[in-house]
Amino acid sequence: MKMLFIMNVSVLLLLICPSVISEVIDFSYCSRFFYQEQPPVIPGILENSRSMGNPYKTICQKYENEYRFATFYNTTNRIPVFSAYRFIGKKIIKRPGNIWRIEPELEPSPNDEMRVLYENQAIDEDFFNNTYNMSRGHLYPSCHSCDNITANSTFTMTNAVPQKINFNNGSWNRLEKTAIDVMDEYCRDKQHNGQVLAHVLTGAVPGNTTLNNRVNIPSHMWMTFCCYNISSSSWSSKAYWGANIEENINDNVTISERSLEELQEFLSNVWVKITKLFHNNCE
Repeated sequence: MKMLFIMNVSVLLLLICPSVISEVIDFSYCSRFFYQEQPPVIPGILENSRSMGNPYKTICQKYENEYRFATFYNTTNRIPVFSAYRFIGKKIIKRPGNIWRIEPELEPSPNDEMRVLYENQAIDEDFFNNTYNMSRGHLYPSCHSCDNITANSTFTMTNAVPQKINFNNGSWNRLEKTAIDVMDEYCRDKQHNGQVLAHVLTGAVPGNTTLNNRVNIPSHMWMTFCCYNISSSSWSSKAYWGANIEENINDNVTISERSLEELQEFLSNVWVKITKLFHNNCE
């Protein structure tokens, strides 16, 4: 009863605070987060910005009355497939407190007060006292945000997956910071006075185990970005992926830079066939 009470309080808080509620709607409402306003083409799962199956939901992540990023979510696995966002330059961001929100729009309305809520997404309790040494890992990392309000918006369970703690704090954390430096140095908005701009996708490959018998534990994490490169005066992309496994924090494991084509081939081999992550393959 205590857990049910906590869950119901969470829903009530979100329902009376509409400024923090995202919207489970078509990506066309938040298309600016995708390169050329076109989401990835994943046959059988996501095509032409519409979900192709009941378990998959397109979410425009809204916070403080503004769309902050986009997420494609799998309610069966209870983890996001990917989050899409715009990186607009290195900022001094204060990491928000560890307060995570849920998405009430993903849940059907309860028919009675004893009904178990949150059938379609992970909740805080899924991560309590887990035996897999997992933490909540961002897809859209708060450190890539353009301001503190956007950083706060990333703390939603629909933007998080179970990550091994030392992987999250180790090689993946270093990759997130490396990507900041690379994008800040080379990526520019060709149309607006050379301001920093990159379109980023970060995703998770579903694994074969679950957390709390509910939440899929990804086998891998991946990230790729597309931008106009001022060094080469052309559109270019970079990609990265890493296995969601335990690391020795003292080994300073690094994640290698790869090409967009290599990432698409990797995802096609370990998950589902990827036609393209970026429109026209970022060309």
